Amino acid sequence: MASSEADRVRRLTLEAGGGVDRDKPDSKRDVFADLGSPVSPLRLRATPSSSSSSAGSAKSPALCNAAAAGGRGGGARSVSGRGSHSGELAAESGSGSASSNPPRPPGHRRSGSGPLIFSGGSGSSGGGGGGGGGSTASSPLTNALPTGNICSSGRVAPAPAAPRPRARPDVLGSGTGHYGHGSIMRGGMAPARSGGIDAATLAGRSSRSPASFPAPPDSLQEVTRAGNELYKQGRYGEALRHYDRALALCPDSAACRGNRAAALTGLGRLAEALRDCEEAVRLDPASGRAHGRLAALCLRFGMVEKARRQLTLAGNANQSDPAEWQKLHEVESHLGKCMDARRIGDWKSALREADAAIANGADSSQLLLAMRSEALLRLNKLEEADSTITSLLKLDSASLSSMSTKLSGIVADSYVHVVQSQVNMAFGRFDAAIAIAEKARAIDPANAEVGLILNNMRLVARARAQGNDLFKAGKFAEASIAYGEGLKHESSNPVLYCNRAACWSKLGRWAKAVEDCNEALKIQPSYTKALLRRAASYAKLERWVDCVRDYEVLRKELPGDTEVAESLFHAQVALKTTRGEEVSNMKFGGEVEIVTSIEQVRAAIHSPGVTVLYFMATMNQQCAQITPSVDALCSECPSVNFLKVNVDESPMIAKAENVRVVPTFKIYKDGARVKEMICPSLHVLRYSVRHYAVSNS
Repeated sequence: MASSEADRVRRLTLEAGGGVDRDKPDSKRDVFADLGSPVSPLRLRATPSSSSSSAGSAKSPALCNAAAAGGRGGGARSVSGRGSHSGELAAESGSGSASSNPPRPPGHRRSGSGPLIFSGGSGSSGGGGGGGGGSTASSPLTNALPTGNICSSGRVAPAPAAPRPRARPDVLGSGTGHYGHGSIMRGGMAPARSGGIDAATLAGRSSRSPASFPAPPDSLQEVTRAGNELYKQGRYGEALRHYDRALALCPDSAACRGNRAAALTGLGRLAEALRDCEEAVRLDPASGRAHGRLAALCLRFGMVEKARRQLTLAGNANQSDPAEWQKLHEVESHLGKCMDARRIGDWKSALREADAAIANGADSSQLLLAMRSEALLRLNKLEEADSTITSLLKLDSASLSSMSTKLSGIVADSYVHVVQSQVNMAFGRFDAAIAIAEKARAIDPANAEVGLILNNMRLVARARAQGNDLFKAGKFAEASIAYGEGLKHESSNPVLYCNRAACWSKLGRWAKAVEDCNEALKIQPSYTKALLRRAASYAKLERWVDCVRDYEVLRKELPGDTEVAESLFHAQVALKTTRGEEVSNMKFGGEVEIVTSIEQVRAAIHSPGVTVLYFMATMNQQCAQITPSVDALCSECPSVNFLKVNVDESPMIAKAENVRVVPTFKIYKDGARVKEMICPSLHVLRYSVRHYAVSNS
C-alpha cells in the first residue's frame, strides 16, 4: 500500500532539514521545461505505461534532455530507480509504479490541493533573462501538464533526452528555500514588469492559450500595432518611425513595405512611397492590396498605363476598387482631350481639360502641370503659368523618363523642361531659360522642335544683351533696333517690348513708347515697369485721365513709393486744372491741417474735391492710436484735404457738427457729406478715404 500523506510530509521535512535520502540529486543541475511564461504550473498529459517514451506523445527538447543532465553516467533514470533529479519533467509511467510512494525531491512543497509551482530555467518565453541551456517558448508541451499532483506517486517517469549543453547550478537558489508560490528566483528568469506575480495570476495565465499573451514591446506585432494607431490619428511622421522599425525587424515583408508607403503618402513623399509599393509588389506578387496601392500612386503621377496594369492585377486578386477604375477612366479621357486641344492650339480647352484631369486624381503629374502652364502662357496669364511651374518644381515627383508619352513628338520629360524654360524667358530670366532648354535638348537630342526652341532662346538672349549695351552707351536708336531683332524670334516677350519702349521715351517718341507698353501689358497685365513707362508717356502726351488711372493702379501696388505718390498728385492737379476746378487747397504730403474756427471748417467742406474732418481729443487713447495713420493717409492721398479738430480746444465746432464721441470722421465731397464714421477701424477708414479719393479723380 502506498504510504500516507503524513509520511510524505515527514520525508520532505527530513530532506529540507538536511536529512539523507538516496534519491537526492548528486548535484544542483536541475532541469525545467519552459512552459510559455516566466513562472508556470506543472502540467502533464497522461500516456500509456512505458519506461522510456509513449507512442504519439509530444516531448519538448527541454523534457528530453532532463535525464541526460541528471546522472554522472549520463543514463536515463527509470521510475523504479529512485534516482530522478528534483524538477525533472517526464512522461508518467504505467499504473504498475503507482503503488510505490518515494520521497519528493528537496525544495518542493505542496500547498493544499493546488498546482505545484516551479521556477523554470533561464530561457523562458516571458522575454527575460538568457541562460545557457534554457528551453525555448516553442516547446510543443507548453502548458500541457496537469495542474494538480504530478501523479499519485509524486514522480514522473523520465523521457529519453538529448544531452544538455550547459546547466545552471543556481536555478533553484539555495536548494532549501520554498519556491514555486509566485516569487521568481534567481537563475535567469525575467522579473515581471510590475513586481512579483502571485499564484492566482499564474494560474490564470496558465489557462490561456499562448496566442493570448501580450507581445513583447519590440516585437513586430507590437511595433506595427502602434504604427497603425498613429496612422489612424493622422500622425504620419510618428507612424513612419514605427513602420521603419517594423521593416528593420522584417525587411522582406510586403506588408511592412505597404504600411511604410501609406505613411509616406500621408506625408506627401510620393516618390518614396512609389518605390516602396514597387518593392512590396516584387516581394509579394499575389498581393492585391499591394497592386491597388501602387495603382493609386501611379494614377496620381499621371502614369495611366501603369495604373491600369496594377488595377488589373489587383482585380485578379479580388482587391480591385471600382472607384479607382472610375478615376482612371476620367484622367485618361481628360488627358487625351488635353493633348488633342494642344495639338490644334485650342489653349482654353487645353487648360480646361488639364484642370479636370488634375481634379480627378492626377494631382502630382508633372506632365499635366506642364501642359497647364503652357496653356496659361499662351493665354497671356504669365503669373498663373509661373505659379504652376513653381508648384511643379515643389512636387516630390517620380521621374518622367520611364514614361512613353510624347507630345508632338517630344519626350514627356523634355517637354516639361521646354515649358519651364519658356516661362523663364517670358519673365526675363534669360540665363535660366537657356540652361533649362539645354537640359531638354540633352534628354531628347534628336527632336527638331526642342532644338529650334533652344536656338530661338539663344538668339533672343543675344539680342537683349546687345540692346542693353547700346542703351547704356546712349545709342537709343540702335538699341531699339536690337530689341526689335529679338522680337522677330520671340514675338510675345514682354521684356523686349518694355525695353524698346524705354528707347522710344529717350528719343521723345511718346506714342511709340505707349504702343510698346500696351503690347507688353497685353502679355503681362501686372508688369509694373511697363505701367510706369506708359504713365510717364501719357503725362508727356498730356493724356491726364489715362495718366491718373495708371498712377492710381501703381499707387495700390506700391503704397510706400513716394515717387509714384508725387507723380499721381501732379497728374491729379493737372487733370483738375484742365477741367477748370479749384486746386489752391491741394497740397502734397505734410501733416493734417488743424482748424480752430467754424469759418475754416465751412470754407473747407464747401471747396471742390474731397475733404476729411477728423474730430479728436488729446487725452483719448483711441485718438492717440489712430492719429499716425491719419497722417500717413494724408501723404498717400494728396488730392484729399485733411482737417483736424481738437474738441477740447474747439468745443463750438464739435457742437456745430453734432460730434459727441471721438474719434469721429466726416467725409465731404464738393460740399456734400458722403460718409460719417464713429470710432472706425483703421481698415475701414483707409478703404473709405481711398474710395472717395479715386472716385474724385
